Amino acid sequence: MVKPLVELTEHIDFSEQAFSGSQECRRLFHGRGHAYEGLFHVNVDWFPPVVLIILYREVVGDELRMLAEILRAKIPECKSVQVQHRTRPHAPFELISGDSISALTVIEHGLTYAIQLGASQNVGLFLDMANGRKWVMENAKGKTVLNLFSFTCSFSVAALAGGAKQVYNVDNNSGVLRRGRENHLLNNHDMRAVRFNKIDIFKSFGRLRKHGPYNLLISDPPSFQRGSVDIKRDYGKIIRQFPRLMEPDGKIMLCLNTPDLGEDFLFDLLEKHCPQCCYIEKISAPRVFREAVKAKGLKVLVLTYQP
Repeated sequence: MVKPLVELTEHIDFSEQAFSGSQECRRLFHGRGHAYEGLFHVNVDWFPPVVLIILYREVVGDELRMLAEILRAKIPECKSVQVQHRTRPHAPFELISGDSISALTVIEHGLTYAIQLGASQNVGLFLDMANGRKWVMENAKGKTVLNLFSFTCSFSVAALAGGAKQVYNVDNNSGVLRRGRENHLLNNHDMRAVRFNKIDIFKSFGRLRKHGPYNLLISDPPSFQRGSVDIKRDYGKIIRQFPRLMEPDGKIMLCLNTPDLGEDFLFDLLEKHCPQCCYIEKISAPRVFREAVKAKGLKVLVLTYQP
C-alpha cells in the first residue's frame, strides 16, 4: 500500500542543529531501501538551498505541492523544491516551489562540489558514497591514486584534500571529466597533481599500467552502461589487473551498487582473479540509507594487495 508523501516528513530530522552551521548536502529520506512501508517510491535530498524529491512512480501534483509547502516551512534555508521524475523518459526535473535553480555548489566534509540539476539523470554527486569519500581523504596522504570510473572525480577531490601525491581520473565520458576538473579547481587543487584520462578502461589496461604502480586504487563502476559496462560480466576483468597495477601493501576500495549482487559476488571474484588481496574492512553508507535487505544496498570493501 502506497502512503501519502507527507508521511515521510515524520522520518526527517528538522531540528535547528540539522540545518544550521556547515549546511552540508545529504540525503534526508531514503525510501528506495524499502525500510519505510508505503514510501518505497521516493527519496529526498538536500543540496542547499534546494530540496530535491526523487520519484520512482507517478504522484499527483497536489500531493507534491503539499509536501513542498511542508518542507519549505520546516527548512527556512530552503529556496527551491524540485522533483525528478525517474519513471519518465530522460528523468526530467520539475520546479514545484520557490526559485528556479539549476547550477550550484555544495559542501561535503568541508569540500566543494559542483551540482547540475536537470542536465542529466545524475546531478554529479552520489550521496551514499559520503563515508567512502571521507575514508579516502583520511587514507590518501602521500599516495598515488588511480580513480577508475571517476565520474565527476569526487574521490580524487577527497584524495588530494587528504594529501595524495598524484591522482589519475579515468572515465570514458569527457563531459563528466570536465566537471571533475571544475571540482578540483573549486577546491584550489594544484592541477599538476591531477591527470584526466578519457579511455575505455577495458581496452586500455596498458595505459593504466603506464602511470603506475599505485598505492591506492578506487573502483566504483556503474552497474550497466549499454555497449560499455555490464558489471556482472566485467568486474572480474578489472580485479584480474590488480597485480599489474598495485604497489605491494597498496590499498583498494572496491565498490558495488547493484541490488541484485551482494558482497559474496566480490569475494568470489577476488578469490578467483586476485587472491593476493586481503580484506581489511567494509565502509557503510550514511545511516539515513536504511535498507530493508542490507545486501541490496551499497557495498564497499577495503582491501590491501599482498603479493
